[in-house]
Amino acid sequence: MPAVDGWFTGEGDEFRLLGTRCAACTSVFFPREDAHCRNPGCAGGDLEEVPLSRRGRIWSYTDSRYRPPSPYVSDPELPWEPYALVAVELESERIVVLGQAVPGITVADLTVGMEVEVVPGVLGEDAETTWTTWHFRPTGGAA
Repeated sequence: MPAVDGWFTGEGDEFRLLGTRCAACTSVFFPREDAHCRNPGCAGGDLEEVPLSRRGRIWSYTDSRYRPPSPYVSDPELPWEPYALVAVELESERIVVLGQAVPGITVADLTVGMEVEVVPGVLGEDAETTWTTWHFRPTGGAA
C-alpha cells in the first residue's frame, strides 16, 4: 500500500515519482499540486500529472540517528535503525526532492553531486500491510 497515494507509480525500472506540471508556465511540482499553480508569477493553467526523472544528483544529505516523536509510527520495542536522508536535484526538472537512501547506505557512502536514482522502498510494515515509498540509490556515476 502506498504511504501516500498518487505520489509514485510503477515497479522496478518503471518506478517513477509523480509530479504535476502547469500548462501555462511549465513549472513542475513535487509533491504534486492538483488545485492551482504554486508559481507566484503565473496566472495559472491546467495542471497535468507527469512522471519525474528517475535520476538526479545529491544536493545535500544528513542522517536520522534518533527515533522521532509522535505522530511518527515505530515500534518502541525494536531498536532504532538510523537512516540517511537525501535531498536530490532531479535531472530534467531541476527541482529538489527529499527521500531516504536505500537501506544499507549511510552518510559515509554519500557525497554532494553523486548520481542517484529513485527506486521503490518500504516505509514500514506490520502483519497485514506493507507501506511503500521511494528511496534513492547511488548509481555508481561520478559527481
